[in-house]
Amino acid sequence: MVNLKEGDKAPVFKGKDQHGKTVSLTDLKGKRVVLYFYPKDMTPGCTAQACNLRDNYSALTKKGYEVVGVSTDSEQSHLKFIEKYELPFTLLADDDHKIVNQYGVWGEKQMMGRKYDGIHRTTFLINDKGVIDHIIKKPDTKNHTEEILEIWK
Repeated sequence: MVNLKEGDKAPVFKGKDQHGKTVSLTDLKGKRVVLYFYPKDMTPGCTAQACNLRDNYSALTKKGYEVVGVSTDSEQSHLKFIEKYELPFTLLADDDHKIVNQYGVWGEKQMMGRKYDGIHRTTFLINDKGVIDHIIKKPDTKNHTEEILEIWK
């Protein structure tokens, strides 16, 4: 399992967005990227996180941040999620687990005594030079933008 840390060069990811268009970290060169990994579209915590980012999207874009979400859901699932909650940012479908493995966020989890593999909710703040400035492990889903803005002033 990859163990990225602050100061590391961000792995160059490539994935399909909700419209089937390929998006890569190289496409975002020169921008500050909020790359957030979340377990599943339409679930309570993931919806709270996405809606918090949506509600504060203008504050993030004014600071020059580009928001990109990643889960292992399909492009179609992402499109439904975006349409239902009017999300203004890109969601990447990582159904082959390449991006989650590159960033080391896929692994064993436990819920109600049951162990299973899944995405560990994590956000990487990548600077305009492609370096990881900060890693937020277990972000506060209802106040995620505030966490980002507090760290990345």
